[in-house]
Amino acid sequence: MPTGERKDPYRSYNFLVEIDGITRAGFRECSGLDSTQDPIDYREGTDPLTTRKLPGLVKYSNISLKSGVTDDAELWEWRKKAMEGKVERKNASIVLLDDTGTEKVRWNFINGWPTKWTGPTFNATGNEVAIETLEIVHEGVSKA
Repeated sequence: MPTGERKDPYRSYNFLVEIDGITRAGFRECSGLDSTQDPIDYREGTDPLTTRKLPGLVKYSNISLKSGVTDDAELWEWRKKAMEGKVERKNASIVLLDDTGTEKVRWNFINGWPTKWTGPTFNATGNEVAIETLEIVHEGVSKA
């Protein structure tokens, strides 16, 4: 008895990041695609001796992007403007690709701006690539 066509999950290493107005090569790692919503306990005087659980505010984690250090300074310039008080909010997407490079899933976040930059760690006895990290705060994620 056939059970249907097998659908393997997509691999996490095949993705790209698109940021409004910034053309950037690949990133090594992307994390922080999540949302949480704390419940609010509520009880009126006429309710039984239990509380209702109401939905609270939705919160989003910062998106963290890690990439190898290159001569490309676009992301640093974006962070530098934020440090000078000239915050430029940008919309962006993290796009998951299949093994053929075809787009399969897209997460869009809105009104993002860089809140933290971390430079590479140096070690004279190592042979790793110099990695920098950029954290982007935003006001919402949707999955397309």
